[in-house]
Amino acid sequence: MKMKASLMIACMAAFALFAFAPKVPLQQNPWPVPDAWKTKANPVKSDAGSIAKGKELYATHCKSCHGTKGKGDGPKASQLDTECGDFTKATFQAQTDGAIFYKTSEGRKDMPSFKKKIPDAEDIWAVVNYVRTLK
Repeated sequence: MKMKASLMIACMAAFALFAFAPKVPLQQNPWPVPDAWKTKANPVKSDAGSIAKGKELYATHCKSCHGTKGKGDGPKASQLDTECGDFTKATFQAQTDGAIFYKTSEGRKDMPSFKKKIPDAEDIWAVVNYVRTLK
């Protein structure tokens, strides 16, 4: 009887430890980008028009996870298994336009592919131009 009670207490303690422990974000795995995309130049000029178009598309497709200012704090971010990217960080901004385009287009895990949602490649390049402004 004592053994059953001890086992039950140990199980309850383990449950409490995991159920009420603060959520620790999962470490982001490296996101490999093919060399051809790393060196691909953005064919869409970063001007007021493309940035406005990118902002409009960002508001529709990206803001719910990445947040209004690109910090990865959108209302859906807490529901994801992986951390949302923070576009204001130097590590994000250090990526090439081609790498950002590739990741947006292809997606990975919680990050959906946008090549069907935003089928015009120039529009994805416009989103790249917009996220460059989120420093």
